[in-house]
Amino acid sequence: MVQVFPQTKSAAVNPLKSSQPLGAALAFLGVERAVPLFHGSQGCTSLALVLLVRHFKEAIPLQTTALDAVATILGGAGNLEEAILNLKRRAKPKLIGICTTALVETRGEDFAGDLANIKRDRADELAGTEVVLANTPDFEGAIEEGWAKAVISMVERITTPGEQSRHQKKIAILPGWHLTVADIELLRETVESFGLKPVILPDISGSLDGTVPGDRWVPTTYGGTPVDEIQELGTAAQCIAIGEHMRRPAELLRTRTGVPYALFQSLTGLKRADRFVSFLSEISGAPVPANIRRRRAQLQDALLDGHFHFGGKKIAIAVEPDQLYQFATFFTGMGAEIAAAVTTTGTSKILAEMPAESLQVGDLGDLEELAVGADLLVTHSHGRQAAERLGIPLMRVGFPIYDRLGSQHKLTSLYQGTRDLIFDVSNIFQANQRAPCPGSLDPSRKGELPR
Repeated sequence: MVQVFPQTKSAAVNPLKSSQPLGAALAFLGVERAVPLFHGSQGCTSLALVLLVRHFKEAIPLQTTALDAVATILGGAGNLEEAILNLKRRAKPKLIGICTTALVETRGEDFAGDLANIKRDRADELAGTEVVLANTPDFEGAIEEGWAKAVISMVERITTPGEQSRHQKKIAILPGWHLTVADIELLRETVESFGLKPVILPDISGSLDGTVPGDRWVPTTYGGTPVDEIQELGTAAQCIAIGEHMRRPAELLRTRTGVPYALFQSLTGLKRADRFVSFLSEISGAPVPANIRRRRAQLQDALLDGHFHFGGKKIAIAVEPDQLYQFATFFTGMGAEIAAAVTTTGTSKILAEMPAESLQVGDLGDLEELAVGADLLVTHSHGRQAAERLGIPLMRVGFPIYDRLGSQHKLTSLYQGTRDLIFDVSNIFQANQRAPCPGSLDPSRKGELPR
């Protein structure tokens, strides 16, 4: 069983994790005509906005209540009301997703009460706009907790409760934050190929997919899950959750509407993709389509071609818990060894199933210390300095990735994504392999050639 070591340092050295409010904002960005609203200072919002813009290379409609020193001391309910009404008048969103920050959470304000008063007093002005609150203090958790809390808040506030008539072909899908835009697009195509109708929440593949929304500027998200479909999640015949952090949203949906759920901790790797595809075939009553069988055969060939490059390689990984499980199981399944594993929080249940001897809750400074002698570093763009100092190649995954283009369009899941990962990693190993010198082959020669 993996031994988890807690964080003991009083300061982070080259931070690994992103905050809860950022994760919640990213989830709200997966809803059509939505605007995430940070309840806190302008600085809290600016940092998240910069990271999101640099990662996706898109305009991000992230707003703030812009608390100043006086509002921070006396209470920010006035700023919250003013921000909500301004957004309603100017952007006319279908959803305003409020993400609290450490500034207001530390003060201990009654956010739910303040929001209830605003909705009651301004009901006419806010008609047609859902306002959802997610409590996401920066001082605890990380991006995956924030994402899950935002989904929970949307199900609690928007989804119609109670047992409803089910559409047998309708499937609710709750993807984890670590699935890329390309992963979610492939997920939808795969589900639809079985004759099923997926409703994905959140769906960043419709809002952060790099398309141009037309000849005018749009002040909200221009794609994603429609609010009407969130309301009708209870009419789905089945819910599929991807990632351990999506267990609570799936359980909440089941409690409120009776929709059963199945949890898939990862969709990367042959066995895990097989389980998902078999499940779709079972609930749809349809055979596996020929195009999916072909993708599986391509993955089998990639496994044969690529496993020579993975055997005995030492991998150092630093990402969020569910993404750590996704990549750790992928590498060990290919014959590599997890030499160092670092993550952002020690509360996730998935950590107990990690295929590693030990796991450190920490930062990229911890990764740099543990990764000495590794063959590959796996983390986001902030790990590039550690990779340079150690002389180890870096594979960029997670968030943020700002020094490479197209990270959101990289596949990491199902047959196609696993195949692409095999090729990407194998090519990194081949590009960084060193030819042996005569001395390393025969130490007695000490590197000298005979005369």
